[in-house]
Amino acid sequence: MLFLATIYFFMPAYIANAIPPLLSRFKLFEKLAVPIDNNKTFMGKAIFGSHKTWRGALGIFVVGTFLITLFFEINNIVHLYELLEFDYLKWNPFIFGMIFSTGIILGDLLFAFIKRQLCLKPGAAFIPFDQTNYVFGVFLLLQYFINLDLFIWIIILVQTFIIHSVFNRLGYILGLHNAKW
Repeated sequence: MLFLATIYFFMPAYIANAIPPLLSRFKLFEKLAVPIDNNKTFMGKAIFGSHKTWRGALGIFVVGTFLITLFFEINNIVHLYELLEFDYLKWNPFIFGMIFSTGIILGDLLFAFIKRQLCLKPGAAFIPFDQTNYVFGVFLLLQYFINLDLFIWIIILVQTFIIHSVFNRLGYILGLHNAKW
C-alpha cells in the first residue's frame, strides 16, 4: 500500500512534467515558447538552454497546481496520504500545489543548469538526473514543511526513475519525445 501512496502523492508531478513536450509537440501557446534564460550565458555557457521555456514552466505550474488541488480532494475518499504520515489537512491545497509545482520546475531548471555547465547538450543522457530532477526540486521546497520520512523520498526517487524511464521510452516510440531516456 505504501508504494501506491507514494505514486499517488507524486502523480501530479508525473503528469505535470509531461506537459512541456506536449505543448511543444502540438504547438500550443507558441507566444510563451520563449527561453526562460533569454538565451543568456553563465561563464560562456547557456544558463538553461533554449528548450527551457516559459510555456513549459507555466504549463507545469498550472497543471501541477490544479492536479494537487484535485488529488487533495480525492484523498478525502481514498485516504492514501495518511499512509505517508502526511497531514494534508493542515494545508491549503492551492498553496501546496503552487509550492509543489514550483519544486518540479526548480528541479528541472537546476539540473538543466548543471548539464549546460558540464557542456551536455539538451537531450544528452544525464542518467539518473534526467529522470528524477523534479523529485529533488520538490524535496528541496517541501521537505522542511512536510517532513516526510527519508525512506518515503527514496521510494519516490526510485519509482520516479522507473516510471519516467518507461514513459520516456514510450514517448520516444510515439514521436512525442526526442530522447529515449
